[in-house]
Amino acid sequence: MKIEGKVFVVTGAGSGIGRQVALDLLKRGAKVAAVDLRVEGLDELRVVTKDNKDLSTHVLNTTDRKAVEALPKDVISKQGHIDGLINNAGIIQPFVKINDLDYEAIDRVMNVNFYGTLYMTKAFLPYLLKRPEAHIVNVSSMGAFLPVPGQSVYGASKAAVKLMTEGLSAELHDTNIGVTVVFPGATTTNITKNSGVKIPDLASSGSKGPKLSSQPPEKVASLIIKAIDKNQVRVFAGSDSKLMNTLYRISPSFATNFITRQMKSLLDK
Repeated sequence: MKIEGKVFVVTGAGSGIGRQVALDLLKRGAKVAAVDLRVEGLDELRVVTKDNKDLSTHVLNTTDRKAVEALPKDVISKQGHIDGLINNAGIIQPFVKINDLDYEAIDRVMNVNFYGTLYMTKAFLPYLLKRPEAHIVNVSSMGAFLPVPGQSVYGASKAAVKLMTEGLSAELHDTNIGVTVVFPGATTTNITKNSGVKIPDLASSGSKGPKLSSQPPEKVASLIIKAIDKNQVRVFAGSDSKLMNTLYRISPSFATNFITRQMKSLLDK
């Protein structure tokens, strides 16, 4: 889908990948409705864009279904219409095993990552179906296809996003809407801080074996924009995501053991 002149809704736009996606879309001549729970993040985005007239900001908790259902009309009142939706908002869980993870944390991760994405998709889908062409991008995770010890519920929430998005793509196959699911690997963002989670640095954790390097959010954002432009169904963002996808397809047990060795010392702390 052509980017220029289109209107995109981007969640989690106050920081990290979401902010970079919003900036890249604006640079490509699109209009952006930036959505985030944190007011300060949206204020910073306005400063960075020098109050770009093509940017509107919307403070919203994506787990609030009624607020999400009211959002499309708010966006249309400011931007005129809606051509694309990029569901990027997400959080991780405390870095503990399922046995030590409390139900409040479980509910929070599932609500933000899965239900927030589902609510946004259902709220905007009727409007997108009316456009000549439209696109939906749901950001999943490498953890959606690879079990990561200490992030099992996070991975489950992102696996739900993966399968929902792939099902949605099949349902919309003969429509005007393209659908993309993105699997970022390790990315340098403040998701840990925004999730209220403290995780030791893997590089200093004493774990054995090769380390999986982290990529900048600019790289992931660029791949998301390209996926919309080229109507790609799946995007594996990062060398680690590509590597682990290949390894897991060849030998799930080998890939699982590999990532377990990487994470073992963090869980032992």
